[in-house]
Amino acid sequence: MAGRIVVGVDGSEPSLKALTWAAGQAALTGDSLEAVIAWEYPASWATLMPGVPPEFDPERLAAQILDQALADALTPEAAADAVRTVVGGNAAQALVDAAKGASLLVVGDRGHSGFRAAVLGSVSTQVAQHAPCPVVVVRGEGVQPV
Repeated sequence: MAGRIVVGVDGSEPSLKALTWAAGQAALTGDSLEAVIAWEYPASWATLMPGVPPEFDPERLAAQILDQALADALTPEAAADAVRTVVGGNAAQALVDAAKGASLLVVGDRGHSGFRAAVLGSVSTQVAQHAPCPVVVVRGEGVQPV
C-alpha cells in the first residue's frame, strides 16, 4: 500500500532541494507527494495593516510561491501529480499537522547555526522533534556563517 510523503516548501533554495529529493523518493516508493507551504502575518504587521493594499492576499501569494517551486523543481508530470496544500499558521506546526498519517516528512535546512538559529528558530529542528513520522532534512551546500 502506497503512502504519502509530505514536503515543506517556502520557495527557498533549500526547500527546492527538499522538494526534488522528496519527489525522487516518492517515485522510488510509489508514495504520493504532498507539498505544503505555510504563511502567517508577522507580529510587526499589526501596526502596518492600515497601509496594506486591500488586494494583498497572503494565501494567494503563498499558493503562487508553491506553484512556482513545483514548476522549478519538478518535471511537469511530477508537479501535476503533487498535492498542493496552503496553510495559514506557523510553518513547523503546519508541517507536523500535515505529517499525521504520512510515511515521511521532508524539509530543507537553511543552515543557520548558533545565535542566528536561536533567534530565528529552526523549522527543521522543530519538525524533527515533533513529527509523527520519520523526517528527512535535506542539507544545503554548507552551514552559513553566523
